[in-house]
Amino acid sequence: MKLNTITRTGGVAASLALVLGLGLSACGSDDDSKSDSKSGSGTSETTSEETEATEAGAQTFGEGCKLIPADGEGSFNGMATAPVASAASANPLLTTLVTAVGEADLVDTLNGADALTVFAPTDDAFAKIPKADLDAVLADKALLTKVLTHHVVAGQLSPDEVAGEHETLAGDMITVEGADEEFTVGKENAKVLCGNIPTANATVYVVDTVLMP
Repeated sequence: MKLNTITRTGGVAASLALVLGLGLSACGSDDDSKSDSKSGSGTSETTSEETEATEAGAQTFGEGCKLIPADGEGSFNGMATAPVASAASANPLLTTLVTAVGEADLVDTLNGADALTVFAPTDDAFAKIPKADLDAVLADKALLTKVLTHHVVAGQLSPDEVAGEHETLAGDMITVEGADEEFTVGKENAKVLCGNIPTANATVYVVDTVLMP
């Protein structure tokens, strides 16, 4: 009797072990499947975000676009996530413009606007102005504000909309001539070096000359 009892008990134990083993295996399979599913979902989301970021500079044009940093806050991807004054502050081509905007107390005005088009002179553009004249403008807040707002138009103008006459935030008019990817701006015939740069609230056209009202 004892032998039979032990044999039967051992058989039951073996059966339970087998059932539990299969159950745990099945659970592990489900967990792995869920884990794989989550992992796959995360990868898909990451890929989507990376693709979206890469597209930030996809519609830009101009020989000067190669001067924009490839990564970081001053890159196309970085600028696309920030309002226009903050975006410009991260771009190494626009340091003098950023200083001027700060002197005129226009940072909040530009960052807080719903939609703008900004013709942004490079540091080299400001360097064309004699230092004494530039210093005088920077020291005259009213004049500086007028000059800077002359570079800004309400609304975001795409390349197929930018040509024509536009009213600036200074209250005067500015004319853009050209088509396709060749544009000049204002009476100075400032050349667009890199156009259609997206920021969070504006479209930027980098130009090679400071525009005067």
